[in-house]
Amino acid sequence: MTTSAEPTILQRSVEQARRWIDETAAELGADDKRAAYRALKGVLHALRDRSTVEESAQLASQLPELIRGAFYENWTPARTPERYRNAGEFLDRVRDQAGLSGETEASFAVDAVMKVLRRHVSAGELEDILATMPAPVRELLEA
Repeated sequence: MTTSAEPTILQRSVEQARRWIDETAAELGADDKRAAYRALKGVLHALRDRSTVEESAQLASQLPELIRGAFYENWTPARTPERYRNAGEFLDRVRDQAGLSGETEASFAVDAVMKVLRRHVSAGELEDILATMPAPVRELLEA
């Protein structure tokens, strides 16, 4: 049995996800929503895979429901945290996850997504995620 509130909840979830994707596209200076979605998902996956399972779950709890589903897509918690030791390895992961052509595009994606995350995720949670990163990756994410 469906209630009249369900479409509203679903619509709100879609709107929240759309807002995050639109904001990512704006930060990238592009109109390509698919590319923005791939960038958002790629950065989130790189963060998720380098963080502890607990921190990943706490970050996910602050994501819009539809983005949260993408966040958990293809995740194997037993293989985390992966060990990206430097910014280049982190950017390579983002490049591969987002289907980007190189480190420069990955760097732009990281910058754009981090700006969106700073607007929507609590400062404490971002600090917790950053604390799980090695210094060179943390510096990239804080730039």
